[in-house]
Amino acid sequence: MSTAPRIAIAGAGLGGLTLARVLHVHGIASTVYELDASATARDQGGSLDMDPESGRQALLHAGLLEEFRPLSRPEDGELRLLGKDATVGFRIPAPEPGEGDEGEERPEIDRRALRDLLLRSLPEGTVRWGHKVRSASPGAGRPALTLSDGRTVEADLLVGADGAWSRIRPLVSEADPVYSGLSYVDCLLRDVDTRHPAVAELVGRGTMFALADEKGLIAQRNGGDRVRVYAAVKAPEEWSRSGLIDPADPVAAKKRLLDLFPDWDEGLRALIAESDGPLVARPIHALPIDHRWDRMPGVTLLGDAAHLMSPFAGAGANLAMLDGAELGLALATHDDLETALNAYETPMFPRAEAAAAQSADNLTDFFHPDGLRIARETFIALTSGGEAR
Repeated sequence: MSTAPRIAIAGAGLGGLTLARVLHVHGIASTVYELDASATARDQGGSLDMDPESGRQALLHAGLLEEFRPLSRPEDGELRLLGKDATVGFRIPAPEPGEGDEGEERPEIDRRALRDLLLRSLPEGTVRWGHKVRSASPGAGRPALTLSDGRTVEADLLVGADGAWSRIRPLVSEADPVYSGLSYVDCLLRDVDTRHPAVAELVGRGTMFALADEKGLIAQRNGGDRVRVYAAVKAPEEWSRSGLIDPADPVAAKKRLLDLFPDWDEGLRALIAESDGPLVARPIHALPIDHRWDRMPGVTLLGDAAHLMSPFAGAGANLAMLDGAELGLALATHDDLETALNAYETPMFPRAEAAAAQSADNLTDFFHPDGLRIARETFIALTSGGEAR
């Protein structure tokens, strides 16, 4: 740009940090406002597979692809699909070292490791920790955000990268996330190869889906010899907040959750029974599939703030990073701010809509009474190069 704009980014997730990094690569400063007190203030979740056309493309634009490689785990790319009797109905093996076209690989990486990589790549002080955004407004000619301590920050560009319940989104859209009808309960098993060898054998080297009775147990290899488990159940939204799954009482919470899977194989039930630490309920929400907004001067969104979807397309983090990279590139290559924002939003809207539609379809299909068969057909179509149903 002909003059350096003042850029404020709300949210230090993967999308916001990718944007800040790409801007930095092109000599453009930005400030990221994050509510967490530090980079280690809370758990960052499980593993991600980096798609070559989105997440890895973003890392390339960020100049971090080579640093990413030793942190990633291509050996954890296996996928297994099981019934509730633990019979494997479909399997995609993990790639062998050096096997296949590198451009087609989707190496795994823990979300924390990826976030730390992005944080290390930014100048000190770029992220303002403990700066919670309370609200945002159009301002007096420039958008502004108000922090929880009452301070107001004006900017030439305000980017909402602050997730599902974005405080920036109301400036451009009246849409709110809607409950999908499905809730997760997160569990974690540590030292699985030594303490839980049967679980390690069942899950394999990657992600395992066990589907039946309109429910699911989804287990995922993480780094550090851990397995993260997501028990998926259809339930009213209030169920996840009702106290039935109380993090302060893990023994009772496990029993209540196991009661929902009464006739499932004991090896699968062990994913819950042997889990370490508290169980955490997470209702799954999504924005409208076709969510978009009219151009608001000096304001835009990326990632979940722009296109929150369920996790069943495996696209959320990858798209957030691609959003951040493409927005950064647009700002670096256009002299006019509004031209840059149009250049970013125009392809982002249909790209996000396609992923959100696939995610919504997969949620409906996988948790259908015949979900196991439908999921198998979906994965076969994907691996054979066909269209998923």
